[in-house]
Amino acid sequence: MSGADPRVRAVLKLAPVIPVFTPDDVDDAVQVAQALFRGGLPVIEVTLRTPRALEAIKAMVEAVPDAVVGAGTVMTPAQMQAAKAAGARFAVSPGATPTLYAAARDADLPYLPGVATGSELIVGLEHGLDTFKFFPAVQAGGAALLSAWHGPFADVRFCPTGGISVQTAPQFLHLPNVLCVGGSWLTTAALVQTRDWQGIEDLARQASVLAS
Repeated sequence: MSGADPRVRAVLKLAPVIPVFTPDDVDDAVQVAQALFRGGLPVIEVTLRTPRALEAIKAMVEAVPDAVVGAGTVMTPAQMQAAKAAGARFAVSPGATPTLYAAARDADLPYLPGVATGSELIVGLEHGLDTFKFFPAVQAGGAALLSAWHGPFADVRFCPTGGISVQTAPQFLHLPNVLCVGGSWLTTAALVQTRDWQGIEDLARQASVLAS
């Protein structure tokens, strides 16, 4: 589709899995970014669900400049601008509104809006986008829904996120309209709380070859 931002697809093609990470501690966030990057996953979505998330994004960007760190759970124009200011390279939201579409354009930030229905998808197309987060993927219809969407929306591409595990990721990644999946299994609270950076790196290495 003409006018769509090619930067979004370029980011989603960098790795088969985008780890979805909710940071509590800035120093830990840097360790997580380094472990994921060493394991072969250069793209990281940091959710804005904790008070220090923006600070964590800034620190991760500075510590691992070759990583592509984005902001997730972006739900207001103020968060969009704050994510850009913190150095985020893209923004992700669980849904989307005309206000958010406009905010992404104003911030000049590659934007991956969440969709769960055909109507939401068409609204996104009307705003000039052709690449979306399918969320919550498993709960909203899973791989079967994405497969059905490939008919009417043949040119659209997706990053399904929500309820996906290392076991179920391949069934999404084998679909022609899926570029990558989002997953929180790589940075679980247990792994972060025990500071198991090697464990995170090992999970990242395993995830980095899921599409092959």
